[in-house]
Amino acid sequence: MLNEPNPVLLFACEGVDTAAWTAALRTAAPGVDLYVWPDAPDPAGVTYGLAWANPHGFWRQFPNLRAIFSLGAGVDALLGDQSLPDVPIVRMVDPSLADGMVEFVVMRTLHHHRLVHLYEQQQADAVWRPQRPPLTGRRIVGVMGLGELGGRCAQALAALGFQVRGWSRGPKAIEGVATFHGDAGLEGFADGCEILVCVLPLTPQTEGVLNASLFERLAPGACLIQVGRGAHLVEADLLAALDSGRIAAATLDVFRTEPLPAGHPFWRHPAVRVIPHAAAFTYPETAARVVAGNIGRLSRGEPVPDRVDLRAGY
Repeated sequence: MLNEPNPVLLFACEGVDTAAWTAALRTAAPGVDLYVWPDAPDPAGVTYGLAWANPHGFWRQFPNLRAIFSLGAGVDALLGDQSLPDVPIVRMVDPSLADGMVEFVVMRTLHHHRLVHLYEQQQADAVWRPQRPPLTGRRIVGVMGLGELGGRCAQALAALGFQVRGWSRGPKAIEGVATFHGDAGLEGFADGCEILVCVLPLTPQTEGVLNASLFERLAPGACLIQVGRGAHLVEADLLAALDSGRIAAATLDVFRTEPLPAGHPFWRHPAVRVIPHAAAFTYPETAARVVAGNIGRLSRGEPVPDRVDLRAGY
């Protein structure tokens, strides 16, 4: 019986450290022939693709693709390409990325819980005024999105003793977290929420979900931590809520336009902290093992975890 040729992986990712990724992939997948775009074999020889920030239509040129792997956890930009070939699309679920997101969300939740946003303003005004936060068990923290990242964040916050609520499109069960789902559950989830964390995927159903109507249901003076996707947020509604005091402070890691334009009001708003899409990172040395494992599963005809549901959009 003839040996099958090695799988061929095309790394076609814009704006990343190509050298670090190729070194990690060659270590994790020594039996895979790796090419880095624009260096590529005959298009018919490419069997797997690693994708990030590709122009629409790019992956159509490879007729024998068996799967496309996303370099990041989000796949909304990739799925925006209506010409994608009919092959599995696989999200990046990397333990180091999830760990980083948990660290960031916990850090900023504690920042707002301990009222550091108030101390920052007091320092700017040279005001000495101790502020007493509530006990964690009396602080309601809501997490929108209970997938791999959001679920981990909700569990970590519950472990700290917060009253944690979670909202997702479909039903979920997480120990220590009061869960809500669907349009019918959104109002109950939001009512009285004091710190709101958005870790949702971007779909047509979740675009603009962070809006004036939702903000009105939060506790007066609530805080927002936005680490989902920029299009979740109606920016004008947040600015109005900040200026009225309905929302006291916001930590924003993602934006509708990235990089955030220099003239954008978020940069200079005293109640906003701008993070340059840096809440969590995909690390080549761990993510390469995830890619290698998925190539092995597909080569053996086994199911692959974290395959994107094209109907749901994530």
